Formats: sequence, C-alpha cells, structure tokens
Amino acid sequence: MATLYTHQAENVTKTWALIAGFLVFIVGLGWLFSHVYNNPSILYIAVIFSLLMNIGSYWYSDKLILSMVHAKQIARDDNPELWNIVENLAITAGLPMPRVYIVEDPSPNAFATGRDKEHAVVAVHTGLLQILNRTELEGVLAHELSHVGNRDTLVSTVVVVLAGMVAIVGDMMLRMSMFGGGNRDRQGGGLLLVVALVAAILAPIAATMIQLAVSRKREFLADTSGALLTRYPEGLASALEKISAVGDVTPSTTASNAYAHLYISNPFGGASHSFSKLFMTHPPMEERIAILREMEVK
Repeated sequence: MATLYTHQAENVTKTWALIAGFLVFIVGLGWLFSHVYNNPSILYIAVIFSLLMNIGSYWYSDKLILSMVHAKQIARDDNPELWNIVENLAITAGLPMPRVYIVEDPSPNAFATGRDKEHAVVAVHTGLLQILNRTELEGVLAHELSHVGNRDTLVSTVVVVLAGMVAIVGDMMLRMSMFGGGNRDRQGGGLLLVVALVAAILAPIAATMIQLAVSRKREFLADTSGALLTRYPEGLASALEKISAVGDVTPSTTASNAYAHLYISNPFGGASHSFSKLFMTHPPMEERIAILREMEVK
C-alpha cells in the first residue's frame, strides 16, 4: 500500500541520477563543440557551468521557483484556517511544519517544493482558496504533503532548473553550429559537427521528456497517499473536480511550462485529444478522480 515514504529512497536516487546525467550531457556537448571549433575553452566552460548549475539546482531551485511565481510567505495570523490545516496534516504525517506561501493567481492550484522535509514549502493559489471548502482543501494539502514525505519535491524541483538549462544550452549550441562556422576542414570535423547539431536539436526534447518522466506516476501516488492521510478520498476527489472545471477556463497567470509539473493540476488546463495527452505533465483528471472514488479506506 502506498504511504508518504513509499518512493523516498527511489526519488533520492533519481535525483542524483538526474544530476549526474546533466553533468555528463553538458560536458559531452562541451567536448563535441570544443573539437568542432578547435577551442578547448568551450569544454572548460561546460564543466564549470554544469558544476555550478548542479549545485544551484539542489540548494536554490525552490527559492527560484517561489520568486518566479511571486509567492508570499504567511504566518498563522495571516490565514489561520490554511495554517491550521497544514499544521494538523503535518503532525499526522510526522513531518515538520513546512513554510506556507500564498500566490496571487486566479487559477485553482497548489504545489510543494523544497529539497527535503526540513526545507519544505507548500504554496497555494488564491483561486484555490476561493472555490474549495475545508474538507476539499485538506485533501489538496494532504496531496502536497505526500509529495514532501515522499521527497518528490526534491526530484521535481531539481528538474525545473536542470531541464531548463539543458534546453538553453542546446539552443546556444545550435546557434553556434548554424552561425559560428567551426573547423569543418579538419579530419572528422564534418562528422563531429553533424553529431553536435543532432545533440543540440535533441536537447530541448530531452528536457521535456525528463519533466514528463518524473511527474505523471507521482501524481497518482500522491493522490492515494494523501487520501490515506485524511482518511477521506472523496475530499480530494471533489477538490479535483472543482479544480478541473475552473482551471480549464481560468489558466494560471504565474505558471510556466518549465515548472508546470510541480502543480497538483496542469496550470494551463486539460487536453481533450489523445495526441496531446502524450505531452501532458499530469495524468488525466478523470482517471485520478475515478481511482480516488474506488478507494476503500479502513
């Protein structure tokens, strides 16, 4: 049975694998282009850049995200009901009290971030507070605290920075290939240039696939473990119905595709046709609701 800690160790391992993969990928691109342009400094820059970004993604990615959405930290007196719900759920889950933020955004959504449970953050949109009752809000916040307990927040927050940087570096390399000339006359230079071009073109696609790989499965798990935490699956199921109905016509004003996978629901609304579902950061809402309503909590 799923719990708050079912995939904790797996997510820590996945995070280090992502960090290592990012290091290898960026250094590999640097090596290719240093040979194409016969400029060793490109490789040195790639190594330094990848190391700095790995350190930054682990320690500062949550602060970056909160800054990007203009989230404001609150105290108990600012919103006693919200604060008390988070506090009670954290005690029930055996987690430290996370910092609580509110985002001025009309779309009904919420997300959790932070590298570990001692540095966890739960952020709630004003649009969510306006449409949910207390029981439904408990379901959503239990879902987010499940991400904290399972350390989903670590891997998903690191992905925001690393996937974004992969896309940016790939674009830079592609521009260098198209307009920078290169040492095409040296032996093997043409082949290296082709390989470098392919790697640069595939980089943004790889970044998107990384985001998709870490987001869909964890939403089902967080739904289940969150429902077990409140002992009332219908609360979250009802909340997801309202979020889906309002979210489809009220897109987020603060979200970005770079961190859309962090939210409890797609901040840009759902997708109606099968092809678009292949690129969704979240599983279909109707499937999540159906699973919750089939749960039996004893």
